[in-house]
Amino acid sequence: MKRLALLSVSDKTGIVDLARQLIEEFDFEIISSGGTAKTLQAAGLSVTKVSDYTGSPEILGGRVKTLHPRIHGGILARKNLSEDIADLEANDIRPLDLVAVNLYPFEKTIAQPDVSLADAIEKIDIGGPCMLRAAAKNFANLTVLCDPSLYEEYLTELKENQGSASLEFRQKMAGIAFSRTHDYDRAISDYFASLNSDDELPSNFNVSGKKLQTLRYGENPHQPAAWYSLGEPKKGWANATKLQGKELSYNNLVDLEAARRIIAEFPSAEPAAAVLKHTNPCGVSVGNSLAQAYEQAFNADSISAFGGIVALNQPIDATTAQALTKTFLECVVAPGCDEDAQAILQAKSKLRILLLPDLVTGEKHTLKAIAGGLLVQTSDDLIENPDNWQLVTEKKPTSEEIAEMLFAQKVVKHVKSNAIIVTGDRTTRGIGAGQMNRVGAVKIALEQAGDKTQGAILASDGFFPFDDSVRTAAAAGIKAIIQPGGSIRDKDSIAAANELGIVMVLSGVRHFLH
Repeated sequence: MKRLALLSVSDKTGIVDLARQLIEEFDFEIISSGGTAKTLQAAGLSVTKVSDYTGSPEILGGRVKTLHPRIHGGILARKNLSEDIADLEANDIRPLDLVAVNLYPFEKTIAQPDVSLADAIEKIDIGGPCMLRAAAKNFANLTVLCDPSLYEEYLTELKENQGSASLEFRQKMAGIAFSRTHDYDRAISDYFASLNSDDELPSNFNVSGKKLQTLRYGENPHQPAAWYSLGEPKKGWANATKLQGKELSYNNLVDLEAARRIIAEFPSAEPAAAVLKHTNPCGVSVGNSLAQAYEQAFNADSISAFGGIVALNQPIDATTAQALTKTFLECVVAPGCDEDAQAILQAKSKLRILLLPDLVTGEKHTLKAIAGGLLVQTSDDLIENPDNWQLVTEKKPTSEEIAEMLFAQKVVKHVKSNAIIVTGDRTTRGIGAGQMNRVGAVKIALEQAGDKTQGAILASDGFFPFDDSVRTAAAAGIKAIIQPGGSIRDKDSIAAANELGIVMVLSGVRHFLH
């Protein structure tokens, strides 16, 4: 008797070629359901519909098709047990040798912005996961394929093993199938949790990733590393197009994400550029053109910018491309790139150029691993509103100073704590990052800015515990300070600002970045 394969797929990619080779080269018979059967019949292939095989029609609009003893008996039968074989014979059930099933596109459906609950529910597969789990459980007796990308590997396995799949291969495919049903159920669970809870941090936080790429190494050469996607595989950086350059490294991707978060602060109508090194900005600027914004961001700290990462919020044009080729950079990311710009950038063949159309949308949560667990928080995507700021000094800010402070606030939240930045003309002039005390960060930012501190704005990610930072800033020529406030000594800092005739604004929002 010929071997029997069950093909029931939502994604029809490659299914006709698989079925044809199974029939013509390996003497299989095919049973199939619904749209898969129609697709195979349209290709001129012989197929038995599941409803004809089971003697039970598809019911409830297709919700019940494969949930039948003739299907699951054929999947779960142990061919080495005489009791199982007797049950098959008594119930006129044939054992299956292959189950190729992929699931309704639930993840893609809920990724649509206006999807309704009713539409989401109809894309929750029932029969598919049941068949995958049953076939994976019984891998000792049959093969399960849960993705079109596995078909070619399976056919090669048959060709190299006299028409049979090895136990090792079947076990490998079972593990992949269990991973798929796990991810599928997790997506459904997360979706319903998002509907049924007002808590931004659910009681169960599920993380499941699919390996996209093995990386050369992690932060250092002795650390193995890989890149995994969460949820929809073409989401976020996996959706980026690499125009040119070397393969991305672990550190490249970490820096690129930090760059994306900064540039996401600036709408595309306002040309903006950010240059980063080791996740900290070297320079950030808004200009009248993209080229001007980049030049200003680069010149803010051209020494640190060497070998850095650049993020741009508009497509790269020829003028900007010319500027980008003047120094050594690791990566550039932008929403697009003109043809003329591409031709110019090819002169730097090792420079990684990535196009990511959506630079704004990031993950809702950030994760950190600790021994035995995860720390989860919502992302710091708070939009600052100057109307909520507290003007605490006798001297009040001008509208121009308010606008400059808003720019500074957008940047300082992306600088490692303790963080101080000095800005002017919507460009960073000095950045003090990751210091163990705040006055040290102030001194570094002021020193880097040099004489550009005159008339500039200073922003702090946390409150001033003493008035020494205020006095140091005023002595350097800073005219206005924005800080969150919240110290028991706020009155001392405010008094110092009044004494020295500078503006102080309390934002009420701390932006620590550890």
